Amino acid sequence: MEKLIKKRPLLTTKTLSENTLLNRIYQSRGIKTTKELEHHLQHLHRPQQLANIEQAVDLLINAFDKQSRIVIVGDFDADGATSTALAIIALRQLGFEQVEYLIPDRFSQGYGLSVAVAEIVIAKGADLVLTVDNGISSFEGVELLKQNDIQVLITDHHLPPEALPIADAMINPNLPFCTFPSKSLAGVGVIFYVMMALRARMREQKYFHNKVEPNFAELLDLVALGTVADVVPLDQNNRILVYQGLQRIRSGHCRLGIKALAEVSKRELLTLQASDLGFVIAPRLNAAGRLENMSLGVELLICNNMDIARQLAFELDSLNQTRKEFEQEMKTEALAICANLPSLSQSQQAHGIVLYQADWHQGVIGILASRIKDQFHRPVIVFAQESENSECLKGSARSISGLHMRDVLEHINMQYPALITKFGGHAMAAGLTIHQTQLNTFKQVFDQTINEILEPEQLQGIIYTDGELAEEDFTIANAEMFRCAGPWGQHFPEPSFEGEFSILQQKLLAGKHLKLILQSEKGQLLEAIWFNIDISLFPDLSAKKAKFVYKLDINEFRDSKRLQLKVEYMRYI
Repeated sequence: MEKLIKKRPLLTTKTLSENTLLNRIYQSRGIKTTKELEHHLQHLHRPQQLANIEQAVDLLINAFDKQSRIVIVGDFDADGATSTALAIIALRQLGFEQVEYLIPDRFSQGYGLSVAVAEIVIAKGADLVLTVDNGISSFEGVELLKQNDIQVLITDHHLPPEALPIADAMINPNLPFCTFPSKSLAGVGVIFYVMMALRARMREQKYFHNKVEPNFAELLDLVALGTVADVVPLDQNNRILVYQGLQRIRSGHCRLGIKALAEVSKRELLTLQASDLGFVIAPRLNAAGRLENMSLGVELLICNNMDIARQLAFELDSLNQTRKEFEQEMKTEALAICANLPSLSQSQQAHGIVLYQADWHQGVIGILASRIKDQFHRPVIVFAQESENSECLKGSARSISGLHMRDVLEHINMQYPALITKFGGHAMAAGLTIHQTQLNTFKQVFDQTINEILEPEQLQGIIYTDGELAEEDFTIANAEMFRCAGPWGQHFPEPSFEGEFSILQQKLLAGKHLKLILQSEKGQLLEAIWFNIDISLFPDLSAKKAKFVYKLDINEFRDSKRLQLKVEYMRYI
């Protein structure tokens, strides 16, 4: 699908940097004062601003005094794994002696604190259940625990339903009555704040008079990884958390599991970027939850032996390779289905894409939905069989800008109460379950709902850039400046530029990357790399000139550094 290239508008006229180029980039991201660019921990919002934080701390203090058995229930993605690991490490450092964790099996138990998970927790003899990155919609599981006199502390960041579970305490910045200034905390950010509040209370009540108080700054590597992996908006609060975590990782003061994942990914800690966390480290961690059980990822993150960490990282890397193979096969099949959808590529009529194939792997449908969404710029839901003997389908939904996916599902649920069994999620990503007999009806209703909500122009894929670079701006110094000006991420995008270049050379690298030599209009020669291209289309030696969208990058090999353009999109001229 050909995309429209637009320059980001300036949202403020404030002077934010002495560098003209960087100043323009900050202005187009809505930064209003230089204070918003501060990265010091002192500028973080305070834990006391979270609703219910005192009740949550009361529960944990009571559990500490009794040395109660605590079971942490996590989620099977990278945010869930980092949240679980952080809770385990922090509680043990604070002196809690009976701390266990449980990651639900994606395939047999489903997401969150389900009844099946609650039954396991009861069998473990838990006194207190602490959920991380889930729980806000776990009505039946919480109810079963309460019937068995087990206390429940929910920490979550997903959008809450109108009614709430009957937990003893609930921390979620998105609760309607919570005045916490940042609504964009990831699950790992929420539990980090809870642990900070707990430590503050224990300090206040002299729990540390005969032992060393733990330094929770050591946990910021986990916070950074989970925050970037969950693709939450990088508002200032999250940028501080990610920046501080990255600083620890780059200095080598991080979890051995993160070091091992960087090693197996062939990334240097010293130059690691937020994008590396999102596109290199997190996928390997996520592979455990997609194909097996995320307990493997949690064990890696809490591991204190480098040899074991390397072994676990190698296992995750192998799982990730398998995941890529599943994904490629499923994408080929999905594109074949899309090719038969009426006027998908040509029509400007608004409609969503719903895909299902009986043998698709449930753990990979979220990635597949993202890939199809990116290709066609349509909201996408991909379904897979819930389990071998189940009559239900589990769906993973991905949205486009301007369409709040969870609100769409809620609207459908209100209009057609029997259509969706359960759902939850965010604006850009959500999950749902339907009965397999309802698939065709759901396709029609989803398509109809999208048509009602979206205007046709919203289905035109748009790539926003920071404009064109002058000849003198193609420098390693600028590339390094952009690296240091982040961290970049969701809602605070890394600088990208557009420009027309002649294509002098094309060469395939590693069977999937395209190496190019480009020439600017004034004759400047530039190296460029385009990762993971469609090898059925490239190299294309007939292409002589094109418009590119790219980022300034640095090709580092041994002791040499060379400027290169990292291509994001290309359109022939």
